[in-house]
Amino acid sequence: MQILYERCAAVDVGKDVIAVAVLLPGSGPDGRAMMKRTFKTFYGVLREAARWLSSLGVTHVAMEATGIYSMPVYHALIEYGEFTQVLVCNAGHVKNVPGRKTDLADAEWLVHLLECGLLRGSFIPPADIKAARDVIRYRTKVVQSRTSELQRLGNVLQDAGIKIDSVASSIATKSGLAMIEALIDGERRPGVLADLAKGKMRSKIPDLAMALEGRFGGHHALMCRLHLDHIAHLDAMIAKLDAQIEAMMLPFRAQRDLLTTIPGIGPLTAAAVLSEIGTDVSGYFPMPPTWPPGPGCARATTNPPGNGIPGNAATATSTSSLSWSKPPGPPSGTRDTSGPSTTGTS
Repeated sequence: MQILYERCAAVDVGKDVIAVAVLLPGSGPDGRAMMKRTFKTFYGVLREAARWLSSLGVTHVAMEATGIYSMPVYHALIEYGEFTQVLVCNAGHVKNVPGRKTDLADAEWLVHLLECGLLRGSFIPPADIKAARDVIRYRTKVVQSRTSELQRLGNVLQDAGIKIDSVASSIATKSGLAMIEALIDGERRPGVLADLAKGKMRSKIPDLAMALEGRFGGHHALMCRLHLDHIAHLDAMIAKLDAQIEAMMLPFRAQRDLLTTIPGIGPLTAAAVLSEIGTDVSGYFPMPPTWPPGPGCARATTNPPGNGIPGNAATATSTSSLSWSKPPGPPSGTRDTSGPSTTGTS
């Protein structure tokens, strides 16, 4: 195969050690020379590894994406090396051949792919986008934790025979929380508890009185108190994360506002999209066909009728955009028989 990069290196990343293979011009059978070394993954050592590679004149470096372990290696190479390109490759695209099980052998395999230009890097977001991604992903985890905590609170009430959510839409409504707080404080009279209902819930007071007659005891009160305190703590965390996300999105307000014009995408979802793909996708998603159509979307083609290209081939070769579309109706000149006919009979 043609060699595209004369001086290149590949890194096999582990938790504690990285293996580095370097290909340089030399006196080998193919006019190439290989060097192999291992380094600890302490950041100071990674800095020295980047400088060593730069001293050899390496221009291109590739590594297999291994989750969070590859990030310090990538950043050390970017910050302390002088490389034309550093690629973080999808593990599925660089799957090794059977039998190569050592870290150095994996690095050697990877550097042979790199020198021939057979590797493509994954999207690595800029620092500000990466920071927003971390915060937004953590917010998702906190929201999931809050949902789980609400479910645990509901389980405690079910164990006590309290059926608020059989009458109300949720135990997390203002009325439901007021009743739970009263139960924790020692109130057990169903009528008094039901009278705490607010707004539209007051029309359901008779049903609430029956739903609030149970066997709520001291340990139920303790568990409910702890669950409510945890939910309040999670609510405060979510509010703090929301404020941080808003601050992080200020430089990308124009892109975010544009995304919110898509039906079904609000400000938070738009921020999540930007944090995952960045603001410039041309280097990693160069053609619109790489975006699969979602529900209610169809691929639009630019082929004019009668261009001589079969229908399937035309769609496959010249799809240029995604457009909103309605479900297809009956062909022209036919009658829709899916519903009752509106025409009279002779």
